[in-house]
Amino acid sequence: MKSAGTTSKTRPYAQTARAEAAEATGQRIVDAFLARLMEQWFDEITLDRVAADAGVAVQTVIRRFGGKEGLLASAVKLLTAQVNARREAPSDDLPRQIHNLIVDYEEAGDAVLRMLALEPRHPTLQPFLDYGRGEHRKWVAAAFAPALEKLAPAARQQATDKLVIATDVYTWKLLRRDMGHSLESTTSTMKSLVSALLADIANNR
Repeated sequence: MKSAGTTSKTRPYAQTARAEAAEATGQRIVDAFLARLMEQWFDEITLDRVAADAGVAVQTVIRRFGGKEGLLASAVKLLTAQVNARREAPSDDLPRQIHNLIVDYEEAGDAVLRMLALEPRHPTLQPFLDYGRGEHRKWVAAAFAPALEKLAPAARQQATDKLVIATDVYTWKLLRRDMGHSLESTTSTMKSLVSALLADIANNR
């Protein structure tokens, strides 16, 4: 016969184990959805396939996330963390900054471009894509802070706009996908674009 003390100790342990299992299940579902998003168009992904990939029932996915929009919200958080980790570099190391940016685009650029292409037909994507645009602008502001922070507000905004364009995923697409440049050539070209802009900023302060 179990004592009351034993029962009270077992209950929190069981609750913790269930919470950890639920968290692991949720993470597995998000990972499965993100893996699909890296390879497929958003509107082609089905909850049935995500559930099968995660080894759960469809109702589990719906109960946890509500649907694809809820899954996308969680996947964007995970993707943002991955993007930030891939792009991390010292603010005074331009070659490393551009190298890491290109590495990130090689990993996730095509998936982002697919979502951007669907944006006009799927309004639910806009908030998440706007968030991504904001995150890229924040990366530019942080990566090139030594040059930008010395400018007056209006000049800083204009310079940031130019750097955003020079490092945008569409710039990568033009070089890699449309023009067929190699990885090395793309990295060199984007570095040259950014270097020219930074030199212009320095000369016009």
